[in-house]
Amino acid sequence: MSNNKLIKESSRYVIGVYDHENAILNAVQRVQEDGLRVHEVFSPHPIHHLDVYIGHPRTRIPIAAFCFATLGFSLAILMITFMLGIDWPMIIGGKNYVSIPTMVPVTFEATVLIAALGMVATFFISNNMGPGKEEFSFDRRSTDDKYVLVVDMDKNEGKSQEEISQILLKYGAEASPKMVEKAA
Repeated sequence: MSNNKLIKESSRYVIGVYDHENAILNAVQRVQEDGLRVHEVFSPHPIHHLDVYIGHPRTRIPIAAFCFATLGFSLAILMITFMLGIDWPMIIGGKNYVSIPTMVPVTFEATVLIAALGMVATFFISNNMGPGKEEFSFDRRSTDDKYVLVVDMDKNEGKSQEEISQILLKYGAEASPKMVEKAA
């Protein structure tokens, strides 16, 4: 199996490279009107609502963030309760052993810390990144100043590479779209 979730075993893709954000947005809409299914779009910066145009489902990242924050909150409350109430009970400033106002700063910081670390781990795992992972890019220019539209040949059965290339050219792709094959 491939190291990149976007790439299936022995997949064939046709990519079109575009110069401007407006050109890629227009191309995505027009290409889909011509009956092509867009696999992915790569850009050097986020483009608002592009995920909706290409049909990506809504992200579940906020749910993961909430779960990590809840875990951090729970661990902080447990830690403080154990340390101040059971392990080493001390009366500080005439307050009870376990006083809610004294828990607030530590609980807040632990919640933020666990949520942040959990989100970093989630990002690396969900994007299949990290040490020892093989890098793959459809076109290196998508990290600098170009926008890359990727069409999966398997999802567009009945259309040849030439037909897909002509459609991409018709809507502003640079030079000639190229075929990219990625084997596992």
